[in-house]
Amino acid sequence: MERSLVLIKPDAIQRGLTGEIITRLEKKGLKLVAIKMIHLDRSLAEKHYAIHEGKPFFKDLVSFITSSPIIAIVFQGDNVVNIIRRSMGETNPAESASGTIRGDYAISIEHNLIHGSDSSQNAAKEIGLFFSSGEILDYSRDIDRWT
Repeated sequence: MERSLVLIKPDAIQRGLTGEIITRLEKKGLKLVAIKMIHLDRSLAEKHYAIHEGKPFFKDLVSFITSSPIIAIVFQGDNVVNIIRRSMGETNPAESASGTIRGDYAISIEHNLIHGSDSSQNAAKEIGLFFSSGEILDYSRDIDRWT
């Protein structure tokens, strides 16, 4: 069973979109196995976005993600990374299809509501930054046999 990290970013928190985003992903049949609200410090933000270090937008990205609390979530399911990526839409909301989270709600490329891991390998690394193994719960749902 595959896992992926989702971060509900400061703009989604400030706009009251947390429930809508979680609901959309759960309705896809994904199982929420860990969740917490945190206020990222600069150090963790820089580790999370290390792949973008040196790019012109890196400082703004770190400043934005540390500007307000976020919600960190681990979802589990078959093909979870791809399902979340398709549900999120393109990074630039202007290029996101209607019906995606970003296509329906995001305002700009800088304020695009949500982060989702881009591969299983990166998901494992990212999950490790935000959660200890004891914080991720493995449990059965009756609906799992249907999804």
